[in-house]
Amino acid sequence: MLVPQPGERWLDIACGAGNVSELAAGAGARVTGIDISPRLIDVAKQRAQALGYDIGYRVGDAEDLEVPDESFDVAVSSFGLIFAPDHAAVARELRRILVPGGRLAFSAWTPDGTIGDLLRMLGPFQPPPPPGAGVPLAWGEEQRVRDELAAGFDLTVERRISRAEEASLDDFWSDFSTNFGPLKLLLENLEPDRRAELEAAARDHYRRFEQPDGRLVDDRAYLLVTGTRR
Repeated sequence: MLVPQPGERWLDIACGAGNVSELAAGAGARVTGIDISPRLIDVAKQRAQALGYDIGYRVGDAEDLEVPDESFDVAVSSFGLIFAPDHAAVARELRRILVPGGRLAFSAWTPDGTIGDLLRMLGPFQPPPPPGAGVPLAWGEEQRVRDELAAGFDLTVERRISRAEEASLDDFWSDFSTNFGPLKLLLENLEPDRRAELEAAARDHYRRFEQPDGRLVDDRAYLLVTGTRR
């Protein structure tokens, strides 16, 4: 359903460092990537330049994408748009920016999965959310997805597993703390003492995934949501 086609207009929402954008651009799609983090947009631009991809990256908000109505053929988000606080606004934007027949795909961590456990563990280290903010894990509930999007999209919702495997807990932490966006951002904004507390708590949390041979294996449950805009 989401094999990029040459010339298709793709929007990567909460694009991060640009992994999905690069895959689409490499297949010939015309790609725009939007993320709320200026630092990640800078990283994405540098990567695109090094790879020779013409990707239109810019800072922006999933709740107000500031692009014309019906200006994209495909909208995607890899565990990104779920972190925008106003879920209803995100849903409105998804319908607004896609052409009729346009395709949607995004992934969302489930509340009952290991990332759900992690996000709850991180809660005490995070600032309080704004009043009325939705929680990211709500997008990992099929009924919530349908409540937000079914009026504008024909949807398919699949439960899947993403396996993370590293040679050791140390290797896992080194990779996860620098590449899992919500954790990386939180670590960067904590005072040194609190940062050390968070690392200790996270390491304790992940020791349950250590294998007898020292490897760390984490099977992460998520929803893959795909749809076609009516």
